[in-house]
Amino acid sequence: MNFSQTLAAVADDPLLALMLPLFVVAIVLEWGWSVSRHRQLYAGRDFLVSMSMLLISAVIDIVPKALAFLLFVELHEWSPLKDLVGRQWWAWVALFFLDDFIYYWFHRANHEVRLFWAGHVPHHSSERLNFGTALRQGVGERVHKYLFWLPLPLLGFDAVMVFTMIGLSLFYQFWVHTQAVGRLPGWVELVFNTPSHHRVHHASNVRYLDCNHAGVLIVWDRLFGTFSEEQADEPPVYGLTRNIDTYNPLRVAFGEYLAILRDAFRAGGWRGAWAYALRAPGWSHDGPDKRSKILRAQLAAQNAASSSVDTRT
Repeated sequence: MNFSQTLAAVADDPLLALMLPLFVVAIVLEWGWSVSRHRQLYAGRDFLVSMSMLLISAVIDIVPKALAFLLFVELHEWSPLKDLVGRQWWAWVALFFLDDFIYYWFHRANHEVRLFWAGHVPHHSSERLNFGTALRQGVGERVHKYLFWLPLPLLGFDAVMVFTMIGLSLFYQFWVHTQAVGRLPGWVELVFNTPSHHRVHHASNVRYLDCNHAGVLIVWDRLFGTFSEEQADEPPVYGLTRNIDTYNPLRVAFGEYLAILRDAFRAGGWRGAWAYALRAPGWSHDGPDKRSKILRAQLAAQNAASSSVDTRT
């Protein structure tokens, strides 16, 4: 398969063609539920930005996806496991866990490396959470995304299997972008990413920042210390710690890249410039450190001090 054929193949994705009508129906039903409950989950201009991000990301994704597919095919040919790992049931099970593990680290990196965050931030830019927000895809992240999945073809999984699993994971993740579903039974909340867990992920509250990066399984967040539970006494506040306040699709899609460049130019040297690109969002060379881990530590210290005062009184 040459590059032009691969481009045509990734643009004509049968799994996506099946998903999109279901997504449209879900959005209409959720919008109706929102109106009937006077919840105001949707706003016209905000929803149009979400659809713009979907369109822009889909266009940008075509070339990186095609290049990644061709590279995966080549890496699979190099794999010493290619004759062992086929499309057996156990291979699909193994691929599910490996894909979900990789997705966790990809997603976490998007929140902990500012250059990656610049590509992911459009997905978090809405101050609403709904099924439309699920389609507000990160634009720039399409460029670096597939690098995280390079080990899978080397482990013997063919390119079609890998891309199918990536697509199925994204299909699952669509359904957790909603406020219409409360907490699910305890065992489900313990193992799987749920609407409750993902509401936390989209929140700007300090206690929730950069938590719950799961794709399908929340167990990775629990194992690696990035889990936070939704609290009834602190509802999620959706959006960014400093909202961008624009409905301009280009500013939403690419504004953070310009912000990195502005910060890099005032950093006073290459070391500072690279730090702005590679450290977590919120780091500054000449101002307060507003990275999420610092803000949470400060909040914990404040809460501890407050509890100490309450105890003494």
